[in-house]
Amino acid sequence: MVQTSEAPQRLQFDSPQEWDLSDLYSGFDDPQLAADLEALQQKADRFREQYRGKVAELNPEAIATCLQELEAIGQKSGYLYAYPALVFAADTRNSEAKQFLDKVMEAIAGIENQILFFDLELQQLDPEKLASVQASPALAEYRHYLQRIAELRPYKLSEEVEQTRNQDSLTGRQAFIQLRSVHLGEQEYEPVIGSDGKTATTDPELSALLFRPGAEPRLKAYRSVRQVLERHNSLYAYIINAIARDHRIENQMRGYQSTLHKQLVADEVSEPVFRAIMDGTSSRFDLFQRYYHLKGKALGHKIRICDIYAPWTKEEDEPLPAIDYAAGANLLLKALEQFDINYARRAEEFFLKNWIDAKVRPGKRGGAFCAYSHGKHSYLLLSYTEDYSSVFTLAHEMGHALHFVWIDKAQSYFNSNPPLVLAEVASTFNELLLLDYLLENAANNKTLRQSILTRQLEDWFSLLFRQSTISRLELAIHDRAASGSFDREFVNQKWMELYQNLCGDAVELLSEHQYDWARIGHIFFKPFYCYQYAASHIVSLACYEKYRQTGKDFIPGYMDLLAAGSSINQVEALRQYVDVDLEDTATIRSALDYIERLLDQLEATI
Repeated sequence: MVQTSEAPQRLQFDSPQEWDLSDLYSGFDDPQLAADLEALQQKADRFREQYRGKVAELNPEAIATCLQELEAIGQKSGYLYAYPALVFAADTRNSEAKQFLDKVMEAIAGIENQILFFDLELQQLDPEKLASVQASPALAEYRHYLQRIAELRPYKLSEEVEQTRNQDSLTGRQAFIQLRSVHLGEQEYEPVIGSDGKTATTDPELSALLFRPGAEPRLKAYRSVRQVLERHNSLYAYIINAIARDHRIENQMRGYQSTLHKQLVADEVSEPVFRAIMDGTSSRFDLFQRYYHLKGKALGHKIRICDIYAPWTKEEDEPLPAIDYAAGANLLLKALEQFDINYARRAEEFFLKNWIDAKVRPGKRGGAFCAYSHGKHSYLLLSYTEDYSSVFTLAHEMGHALHFVWIDKAQSYFNSNPPLVLAEVASTFNELLLLDYLLENAANNKTLRQSILTRQLEDWFSLLFRQSTISRLELAIHDRAASGSFDREFVNQKWMELYQNLCGDAVELLSEHQYDWARIGHIFFKPFYCYQYAASHIVSLACYEKYRQTGKDFIPGYMDLLAAGSSINQVEALRQYVDVDLEDTATIRSALDYIERLLDQLEATI
């Protein structure tokens, strides 16, 4: 990638921007959409006709050619899916987007059914032949991909059954996941007037009030969102029950020991690493409780669950000023520029080319994400609410986007999807860069400095302790599903029990908190995703410590780590490029010790 010493320009926006998806398609009436879909189906048909039943006869060079054809199919399928999915995420009330998304998903499932024979036939090669294929120089680029095919061999089914599973997903598990998104996007919330006099009506606006002064608006905002979840508690419990049972059925069919086992195999994480992360975080709940006892003492009252993100100021104190979208974007670019000019310039491109949708509006999907299309670029979605929390969210998603910039330059399609622990490293690293920049430039502003430091500590507590608690809920859900169905009371009570263990007597749980689990999209979309936030945060802290120790000399290895994508085992990649060992429990202890040192520093200033 070409280096440049030119600093990013100052960005100007009147309001949070909306994305431009024209790099994908110009609209649902774009004739290229239908043409691409038809051409893709024909390409998949030809591939099946040419190679089905013949993979064992192919030499390594021919297999490499086949893999390149499959990559082209996968890449184009990604574009066809991304366009309606992104339009729908920006407005879940858009019926045209929903209908087209359904159409594309059905078509892609059919295309996947046409070509899935190839991996299955590779897996059916005798071990010596498969090992010979993996070792061939012609397939050097696909070595890790082929290794993963070999590792997944015990869990694959016949072509006919795999095809049935693909088709069933449209009206089975995937349909339930989509139902939750559609239903949640249609909800209206009780308006709440914040301490600044502005009225919040959407989930992002109401959630933003939890980070702002005003105890009463925080409580009302918290309840406004949870009242909707309470009203539909039975529906969301039914959905998670159906999803969990579908995973159980798949586990039995494929021979996985459990849903956890299935996800750990897919994510290239060993169970000892998973257990070490879960045990390591649960052993330090005292840090979480100590912090919120300290915060309650500073604010003069016990912290309620709706107050955990409240600013460390009294109600009569002057609130922090709002930070508009342009200021937040420029702040992030300055922080990234301190790290690496070229890195910051790549980030600037996302703003200049309108690859970001940051506007708050009804019907927009909650949360934030980065959606990557190999061979093109990523699109970022968030709801920017003019506060430092939104700036950190922007930094986080931009980290994902920059990760994929480096992957796209170095890797083919099959090597472009990093395992989930690595997938979150760049996003958290970006937040740490932003944190240090803000602290350095707030030396004379005690209120701002304390706000930034405590905000980041609270974010870390969320990533390490809340996210691992979510995975504990998933363990309970999927363990229960392994022996039968469950109802809403089971999920509500288990969530409250787990959160009470985390909070101890430091945080008062409101009764509405029992419904809070339904807001956590990942437990519906991808089981056991959340513990990987904790794992990747641990790795990111380790990487950032290396950067602070070695300075600019750290950057080349870090960029190589980002560029590696999924071309190498993630544990090996961390060791090779940045000298971080995820399998060493000392890495976990070091991250928790780092947070404890920051907590000591904070306590000393109060």
